[in-house]
Amino acid sequence: MLDEKQLGELLMGARAGGSVFRWEGLRRYMVSSDGGDYERYVQGLPGPTMTRKQGWLDLLRGESARGVHWHRVRLIQPPLSDYERYACEWGYAYNTAAGDECRILDLSAAALPADLPAHDFWLVDGTTAARMHYDDVGRYLGADLAGDAGPYLRARDALWAAAEPFYSWWDRHPEHHRATRKAA
Repeated sequence: MLDEKQLGELLMGARAGGSVFRWEGLRRYMVSSDGGDYERYVQGLPGPTMTRKQGWLDLLRGESARGVHWHRVRLIQPPLSDYERYACEWGYAYNTAAGDECRILDLSAAALPADLPAHDFWLVDGTTAARMHYDDVGRYLGADLAGDAGPYLRARDALWAAAEPFYSWWDRHPEHHRATRKAA
């Protein structure tokens, strides 16, 4: 089982001109790497801790400059939880601008493609798949390398085709924006 450090090494091993894809199907993730930003978001503070987040954004920009295509699809099941709104406002909005192409698969508008793995995964260079393991509250437990990346490659392509670019989805759904929710 890959720990966080080993998973990070796998992702950073993408070849120049290659790709890193992420499927996110959980409603919430409890990760220490957010540096307490989720709690700051829930408390109504104005933005993420940029001294922490900037390193990630710089990494994404560097990977993009190296020719590595970072992209992900995020499952959304309205009504959105606080965590899903946080992920959109303080995650995808920043990450997409830095080179992580994010798409949303909104189950109120589209169906899940058939034959998806029943778990989150990363796919590196279309050849190496890591099956993610989380506990019941979304804490990372580890990842296993899949022996056959084929099903993950097909899942990536089907998810990508079914999902909508983050900014177009987000712009059409101001009801999910924290500022709009406060004003209502």
